[in-house]
Amino acid sequence: MASGIRAEVKIEDPPDCVVAQASAETDGRIHSVSKSNNPSAPERVTEEFMLEAERHPDEFDTDADLSRIFSYSSSSVYRFERKLGRGCPCESVEKHDCPVVDVRTQGSMLYLTFHAPDMHGLQAVIGELRDRYASLDVQRLLQSQQDHDERNLVFVDRSTLTDRQFEVLETAHRMGYFEHPKRANAGEVAEELGITSTTLTEHLAAAQSKLLDAILDYE
Repeated sequence: MASGIRAEVKIEDPPDCVVAQASAETDGRIHSVSKSNNPSAPERVTEEFMLEAERHPDEFDTDADLSRIFSYSSSSVYRFERKLGRGCPCESVEKHDCPVVDVRTQGSMLYLTFHAPDMHGLQAVIGELRDRYASLDVQRLLQSQQDHDERNLVFVDRSTLTDRQFEVLETAHRMGYFEHPKRANAGEVAEELGITSTTLTEHLAAAQSKLLDAILDYE
């Protein structure tokens, strides 16, 4: 059974994405993004997207020259060229051999969907994106099951915990504080860490609150 994971991430106003720049400038919505490479110029990429917006400026304040090639109603299709290897969000994903299967925007928000081969591959992609984009938000993770149901996965960013919170949480777990029945009580864990039981409780509460916020998708 394949262990692949389908991931959708959101990046707010990425500075190196022409698609997101055009969407933000018009406060519009972009979908149907596609790319192609000319064999005679493999170092360049041609991109095309459909923009739905109330206004379509004659010129965009972007890093690329956008050409409108098709229009109807409130939608227009734009095309532009860019150099391969500029390090945009899609390339940050694709450098890990994970094709981006869907690109869309809403205003300045860029949404990317891709499939990672396994959790290790997913962590590599997410780590790459987090290093480049502080606004990265993992929207959804799905893993196929053998019975064809889908299981929701939650990607918990351990960097939201302080070093001390992580140490307290890891020690409490290792000593069996969270087991039923407990293998260690709060006083024993606190003694192992060299802190008071009150301080232990405060650290555990803060750490668990952050983890639950991620799991329950609280803002």
